[in-house]
Amino acid sequence: MPVQSPISSVNDFVVRFANVNGSGSASANEMFARSILRHGVPVSPRNIFPSNIQGLPTWYEVRVTEDGHLGARGGVDMMVAMNPQTWDKDLASIEPGGYLFYDSTKPMPASKFRADITVIGVPLTAITNSTYTDPRQRQLFKNIIYLGALCALLDMDPKLVEQLIGEQYKGKEKLLSSNVHALHLGRDWALQNLKCPIGLRIKKADKVGDRIFIEGNNAAALGAVYGGATVCAWYPITPSSSLADAFTSHCKKLRHDPETGKAKYAIVQGEDELASIGIVIGASWNGARAFTATSGPGISLMTEFIGLSYFAEIPAVIMNVQRAGPSTGMPTRTQQCDIIACAYASHGDTKHVLLLPEDPAEAFEFAAQAFDLAERLQTTIFVMLDLDIGMNHRLCRPLKWDDARQYDRGKVMTAEMLDDGRDFGRYLDVDGDGIPYRTYPGTHPTKGSYFTRGTSRDRYARYSEEGSVYADNMQRLVRKFETAQDMVPRPLQANAAKPTKYGVIYFGSTAPAMDEAIGLLEANGHQLDRLRIRAFPFHSSVASFIADHDFVYVVEQNRDAQLRSLIVNENGIDPVRLVPILHYDGTPITARFIAGAIGDHQDQLKLTPLRKVKS
Repeated sequence: MPVQSPISSVNDFVVRFANVNGSGSASANEMFARSILRHGVPVSPRNIFPSNIQGLPTWYEVRVTEDGHLGARGGVDMMVAMNPQTWDKDLASIEPGGYLFYDSTKPMPASKFRADITVIGVPLTAITNSTYTDPRQRQLFKNIIYLGALCALLDMDPKLVEQLIGEQYKGKEKLLSSNVHALHLGRDWALQNLKCPIGLRIKKADKVGDRIFIEGNNAAALGAVYGGATVCAWYPITPSSSLADAFTSHCKKLRHDPETGKAKYAIVQGEDELASIGIVIGASWNGARAFTATSGPGISLMTEFIGLSYFAEIPAVIMNVQRAGPSTGMPTRTQQCDIIACAYASHGDTKHVLLLPEDPAEAFEFAAQAFDLAERLQTTIFVMLDLDIGMNHRLCRPLKWDDARQYDRGKVMTAEMLDDGRDFGRYLDVDGDGIPYRTYPGTHPTKGSYFTRGTSRDRYARYSEEGSVYADNMQRLVRKFETAQDMVPRPLQANAAKPTKYGVIYFGSTAPAMDEAIGLLEANGHQLDRLRIRAFPFHSSVASFIADHDFVYVVEQNRDAQLRSLIVNENGIDPVRLVPILHYDGTPITARFIAGAIGDHQDQLKLTPLRKVKS
């Protein structure tokens, strides 16, 4: 018996599966998460996998949370330890009073366990080998058998798991029946040989509501379809490849002419990232709505073309699914580390629009909006996802679309306008917003043509290296960027229950953990107003929020406080007033981390300063 009392919790705990990459465990682990959803209990799963080949460690964490917290919590209440290579690390991560579930086919010495946890051994290999002879079947069904054992231990309804298996193998009766059989092998063994249920339990609830369960990359790809994208040019790179794959899948369903069956889209895998962004810019220049999906290393390679889009004022959309860097970094780990790189991408003076979604629902909305913004502003728009949003399933509100919505193509001069005598200067600002009119190729047989170049020119697109002409053009681009402030999604502010002189700024995938951390901080007497930034350029409310507080914490997932640096640079803020809260080990930030870091700083501020010692 463990020295520590076993954890007892209903619909509020964390289970982590430790597996080997390529073992076929991913399907069973995701089925575990989905089956809990079928019980009406929210979950927040995260896949932690290697960037290398088959055989290396992989983890899948499922946070069960009836309260609906979608950020990573930190700590593990039950470890399903299926990988001997990571045993010691996995064992150490279990909370005191937690549970260890392992394959007990081979005896293990007492020194390999902990006295403060409950150990649950199930002879998975023995059960599998006595039932199946095919090596691949043994490997795959072993995962379903441990899923069955967990059903008994956690008091889950096996019919709901059977329902999921039925949906996954619909029309494949042999696979369906064999998976259901494996499920009950594990469940029956646990019921006959173990005390079931344990202290961790699933109880049916009605807390999921109408929310959907979707990956951010999938949602962003669907947003691109609804946003009018007809061209995707990309080069494979983790963790963005699934976005292009999802766009392909959605287009096959939604972008074929119902009468002729012809595809009304083009998806091109370029030879590299340079080719991809070049195709996007070329397609956009011709009037298509085009985008690429990439990650940090791809952005590095694209920067010269991004500068062309900025200076020649050609629309483009880049979906950047951020990962840990620099160089190749950690391709399968999450970070928010491309903020500065994207905001000022290319050489020379550039400023680019960044959209910062918090979840798949905003990924869908911002992806669609990006194409309107790209054409209205005639520039590159970045949709800044990251691996935590992009490659993990997340509960979010249903995706909504107004069928009456019209695409905003921006300032496009037509043949009729040219025939009416309108003065057309490709880089001429006629109304002070910094945005000129453009024409599509072939608009008029004799009027409205111009030479597109990435070198200096005057308001009528005539080549010029005169300093005053160049400065005039660059200043107009600044005006255009200022115009964008009122076009991009505004920050969302929420005030504390009591007046406070402290605030916190955060963005993107940090939001779920931040929302939960506020509750933890309030429980310890710390009151904070909060502001979630959703885009760059920053709305004027960002500077106002900072001015209203003595100290503002800036929470982000990178080493160099990139958002904080951007705020200081763009608003002339005293950096002392912005306190960085930084998390950058490649794992998703947790509520515990945020609350601990801010709480420690708050506690230090409350200390009475020591009287100065006279020398």
